[in-house]
Amino acid sequence: MTAIDKKDSKPSKPAVRGIRQTMSDLHIWAGLLVGWILYAMFLTGTVSYFKEEISQWMRPELAHQAVVPDAAEVAPRVAQVLEQVAPGSNQWSLAMPDARNNVVSAFWRIAKPEKGERGFGSAVFDPQTGQKVAGRETVGGEFFYRFHFQFHYMPVLWARWLASFCAMFMLVAIVSGVITHKKIFVDFFTFRWGKGQRSWLDAHNALSVFGLPFHAMITYTGLVTLMAMTMPWASSAAFKTQAERQAMQSELSTFIPAGKPSGEAAPLAPLGDMVRQAQQRWGEDRIGRVTVNNAGDASARVIVTYGDFERVSISPKYMLFEGSTGKLLEVKDQVGAAAETRGVLYALHLGRFGDTTVRWLYFLTSLAGTAMVGTGLVMWTVKRRTKLPHPDKPYFGFWLVERLNIAAIAGLSIGMAAMLWANRLLPLGMEKRSDWEIHWFFILWGASLVWAMLRPAKRAWVELLWAGCAALALLPVLNVLTTDRPLWRSLIEGDWVFSGLELTLLALAALHAWLAVRTWRHQPKRKPQRQAAPRQAPAARDADTGAVAANAVAVNTVAVNTVAANAAIATDLQEARP
Repeated sequence: MTAIDKKDSKPSKPAVRGIRQTMSDLHIWAGLLVGWILYAMFLTGTVSYFKEEISQWMRPELAHQAVVPDAAEVAPRVAQVLEQVAPGSNQWSLAMPDARNNVVSAFWRIAKPEKGERGFGSAVFDPQTGQKVAGRETVGGEFFYRFHFQFHYMPVLWARWLASFCAMFMLVAIVSGVITHKKIFVDFFTFRWGKGQRSWLDAHNALSVFGLPFHAMITYTGLVTLMAMTMPWASSAAFKTQAERQAMQSELSTFIPAGKPSGEAAPLAPLGDMVRQAQQRWGEDRIGRVTVNNAGDASARVIVTYGDFERVSISPKYMLFEGSTGKLLEVKDQVGAAAETRGVLYALHLGRFGDTTVRWLYFLTSLAGTAMVGTGLVMWTVKRRTKLPHPDKPYFGFWLVERLNIAAIAGLSIGMAAMLWANRLLPLGMEKRSDWEIHWFFILWGASLVWAMLRPAKRAWVELLWAGCAALALLPVLNVLTTDRPLWRSLIEGDWVFSGLELTLLALAALHAWLAVRTWRHQPKRKPQRQAAPRQAPAARDADTGAVAANAVAVNTVAVNTVAANAAIATDLQEARP
């Protein structure tokens, strides 16, 4: 064997994968493994930018609020009722009504909770009367807000850990996606309609680039909101004593522990006067919350907190009063640079500082982020379906991913609409009514998964999209039948909370109908199968074999003759030597 033959016989080294190929794999799997949870987090987080408006729609008994009530009058009115609702409580807190919220949301600690009972209570009060809202019991849009970072039916701590884990995967997917797409900004202006897999990729790229700064910001700031839980070691190392930890907490939150009561009875000073002082300092409509610790005791404290209005930070800003006398004890207006940075990042994630226009921009860009996750999930199956030997009989992993995609994307819309339907149809006096609204959300979402597993994939997509379309489009009709606030009346009276929400429902229904039609008309393009070479007849094969053998014999004959000729030449040369 020659040196060249030995060199050719060595096994070739596998081709080195480039950084883009590696990042592409990371992007695909980071997005797929938690994509279904991320889709739910994105969509429920998107609607949460209008959670106050959703809550108003889910409480139709409360009249449209044209003017924001005076917090200095509302706080003592509700506090008087709370003394009867929550006797002996060492802490209660009132979230004041504002331009987007027409109720007072109260929270209090229960003095002596019974075994198995939660240690706190909550209720919603009418700011005009101070009484509990007599209408239907509902959790309102707050459910979607809570769900997008702590889910449901599981311990809050574990749920937030899961949300943090998924957000980290999302951040990895965003960074790896930017590295993968070398022409990402060119791709933003490229969309090839009706090209199957190529169209899905173009849509995914356009949606990603359109909101890339927002997607990166909302993911990173989402991690910041949970960083104290996911990375507690830095604060534990820096703040070792209880006093240091309390000082750190005061830089991050307006929460002030109630402390131990003195045992000396003392009536609470007029709340309205303390709220007035805060209004004179910040403005009449700037009161966010009023909290009272140890009401009725000489150690009582009242904290009046600035609301999240037009301020791109949620860093603590409050006034602390002595409860028994109404004396101003402390004004918290500023925090350190690190706490302020966290407050700004937190506020950017919540988006509460913005007006209606900014909130709609948040909503639309976040909706594009939801579509980005959804198109990424769909593209995984579209890309691999073309490579399946039998697309109608895929392997189990492909089948499972496809069914989960259908349930997560088309089924979630049905589940969210089901909660609104339950809000209108469940009996008003039903026990644990708000819990059953949530139950129906999960019942219909789970039923969508079952349906997706029982039906062919394409039919399941189309049927569930049409179901989501009907559920959304008929909600304004259901509202006409169950309340006295139909859409046309809301439009005439300028009630943009009700009319805006129902028009948005109709727009989303139209979007579902368009997707259903497009999915029904879609015909996957399959790669042409390579034609196998026709098998030769035995006689022809024998003839070919004979021809090959004859050629081999001829070659060998030539070689033998050549060797013989060379040998004869060599003999002649030897005989010719002297």
